Amino acid sequence: MNKAGLVEEVRKILGCTRSQAQKGVAAVVEAIARGLKRDKSVQIMGFGRFMVRRRKKRTLKNPKTGEKITVKAWKTVTFRPAKALKERM
Repeated sequence: MNKAGLVEEVRKILGCTRSQAQKGVAAVVEAIARGLKRDKSVQIMGFGRFMVRRRKKRTLKNPKTGEKITVKAWKTVTFRPAKALKERM
């Protein structure tokens, strides 16, 4: 499911207009992004937890040339589903 599909599902569940559903989905995505920036973690009970993780700097080998390259440290977002969500799958 992509964002448009999510908007359509929200519209069906709430019985609202497409525009209202789009605003709702956009608001939730924005709230999660802000929470991750501020607190480094967003937990939604019964759904799961989004967390900011740091990746270490590392050295890799270019498969074409064999040259060693260094990849600098970076941040990424991970998601760990809640038990209730896993049981619904």
